[in-house]
Amino acid sequence: MRIVIDTNVLISGVFFGGFPRKILSAVVGQKITACATAEIISEYEEIVQEMIDEKQGHINKAILGPLIKAMEIIEPTTLVEICRDPDDNKFLECARDSHALYIVSGDKDLLVIKEYENIQIVTAKNFCEQYLFI
Repeated sequence: MRIVIDTNVLISGVFFGGFPRKILSAVVGQKITACATAEIISEYEEIVQEMIDEKQGHINKAILGPLIKAMEIIEPTTLVEICRDPDDNKFLECARDSHALYIVSGDKDLLVIKEYENIQIVTAKNFCEQYLFI
């Protein structure tokens, strides 16, 4: 199963645990495939570093290594301009171009879309309960 993980889910999983961490663990354990673009990876790294710098987290940035290594990095070819926050379009583009079935997000700007070209946009809790059987 291919998914795209929004930055807020990645941050929640890295720093706080819960359902987002279960998803990240499933990716590292190769139970599911998470897809990303170079732009998404850069955003992940930037936000994690900001949180470390602001002392909001107590981890080493190196924790991202195993997760990013487990991800499938794709080169986007699609241009999507439908999200009310234009910065979130990159997740829709990645999902479409990687043939992902789900975008896992906590972002209301994405969640309000619910579905885009047969790609379901779901919360981490819903994804875990329905698809990871946790």
